[in-house]
Amino acid sequence: MRPIFLIGYMGCGKSTLGRSVAALTGWQFIDLDNYIEQRFHRTVKEIFAEYGEDGFRKRERAMLQEVADFENVIVACGGGTPCFFDNMEWMNRQGTTVFLDTSIDKLHTRLMRGRHKRPLIADKSDKELLIFIREALEKRMPYYSQAEKRFIADLLDSECEKSDTARRFISEFNIPSI
Repeated sequence: MRPIFLIGYMGCGKSTLGRSVAALTGWQFIDLDNYIEQRFHRTVKEIFAEYGEDGFRKRERAMLQEVADFENVIVACGGGTPCFFDNMEWMNRQGTTVFLDTSIDKLHTRLMRGRHKRPLIADKSDKELLIFIREALEKRMPYYSQAEKRFIADLLDSECEKSDTARRFISEFNIPSI
């Protein structure tokens, strides 16, 4: 089957849901940022520092195109992946794009908890983080809204929620086990 590309803002659950769906179906799961780091033997932060955002985005696009050749794969794209070049149109042609629609309150809660792992937001106060999320979503929604499908991803915080949400995703998108 063609790849499934999970898109959405950081903290929306792309990796969490992708891993859970893959575990239940036998599909391969790829976190695009991790894939990039393994291929270039550098962190995303280091790639940004060395080559700038443009250099990172070119590498990201090349790796996106590479993983799209795999079958039975779920790809968790970086939050900005759909917003550069013609990535969104390209993903729509190559596979199924699913926007993980997550409430701003849920994004805020998740990102407050894990902000130390994300350099872009690590130094923001809770209020600054909320404003940052709202402004970023406003800019990115024109891209995210081009996804073929939309899936509500608010319930991914407990093991039970992850399992239930993954099963709902599998059912909704008729993903066969392999």
